[in-house]
Amino acid sequence: MMLQGAFNYENMTDLLGDGIFAVDGDKWKQQRKIASYDFSTRALRDFSGSVFKRNAAKLAGIVAGSAASGQSMDFQGLALRATMDSIFTIAFGLDLDTLGGSGDGTRFAAAFDDASEFTLLRYVNAFWKALRFLNVGSEAALKDRVKVVDEFVYKRIRDRARELADSKGQDPVTDSRQEDMLSRFIQTATSESGTVDYKYLRDIILNIVIAGKDTTAGALAWFLYMACKHPEVQEKVCEEARKATNASETATVDEFAQSLTDEALNNMHYLHAALTETLRLYPSVPLDNKQCFGDDVLPDGSSVSKGDIVFYVPYAMGRMEYLWGEDAGVFRPERWLDDSGEFQQQSPFKFTAFQAGPRICLGKEFAYRQMKIFAAVLLRSFAFRLRDGDRATVNYRTMITLHIDQGLHLTATAR
Repeated sequence: MMLQGAFNYENMTDLLGDGIFAVDGDKWKQQRKIASYDFSTRALRDFSGSVFKRNAAKLAGIVAGSAASGQSMDFQGLALRATMDSIFTIAFGLDLDTLGGSGDGTRFAAAFDDASEFTLLRYVNAFWKALRFLNVGSEAALKDRVKVVDEFVYKRIRDRARELADSKGQDPVTDSRQEDMLSRFIQTATSESGTVDYKYLRDIILNIVIAGKDTTAGALAWFLYMACKHPEVQEKVCEEARKATNASETATVDEFAQSLTDEALNNMHYLHAALTETLRLYPSVPLDNKQCFGDDVLPDGSSVSKGDIVFYVPYAMGRMEYLWGEDAGVFRPERWLDDSGEFQQQSPFKFTAFQAGPRICLGKEFAYRQMKIFAAVLLRSFAFRLRDGDRATVNYRTMITLHIDQGLHLTATAR
């Protein structure tokens, strides 16, 4: 059996605390149970869907401005801001409006990104504890960024707890503030203990934010990178979106976004395949590890001992000819479609972008819904090209998630 283990907890705890990505045992079980219930509720699905559609339309408006002026844009930066706005609204019930350039929200988002990068450096810097003791280098920077994150988050938690206390007794149907995940967690915590543990709420919510922001934004950026390398993909997604929604050619961006019902999204098999193919080659978490709970023998015959740390690499697994055939390095969405064009799942132990087993990602369908809404809105409205054409190359930024170093610079043309 594999656990997150003390190694991961020690590395991640300053940023993620006792959240679901850092802990094991009862705390992990409790958070997994609550999150599993929340992600499966119709209320959260409807609320998140409306948030995704609103922010996809807002993002399309910014892209339209760049297209009209003929200027390039850093799409990854825009995607990070859009997904931050979305997940923060869903988690905290508050629109950061980083897409609109909100000062406090932009400062928080930048600090959160930096803290993620400095946290990952602990996995490759054997002397990080010495740096922390001396309060220098990346550890001093991490401490500073976490302070910015904490000040911002704790204020939101206190404000929301006060709002819920003041509104106690109101009709929950008319109190929209209860749609967000923080409100649900506060109500659960208060009903069980009578008090609110702000630190625990901070940890739970920040883990949800990092899961719903960086992973989705990175996947969307890599998807558009591959779609620019393969322009036919853009045309197929655009045509599929039009057919699935049956939206008129004159529909505005907002009207088209609203036409993306669950039924329409479920019928977009090619888009689902193209996003999945992107995640096969560019998984949002390219490297992961677990700690052995006890002595064991792995399927290939390798022996592991209690306390051993075992790394697995979804990035490499997605490119293995042993698993995917001779064209493993080729971007080919059709490999996920059957003869009738419907999407076909693969074993999560083969396609490990969302992990597998007891720790399989609870937000998998949540992530696909957001990616499909954003991709459909953008590709129905614009054709994208790499700013530097086929000569464009990208490098990886060292973070917990797989990002494009220096951003993804695109130009857009209105359809």
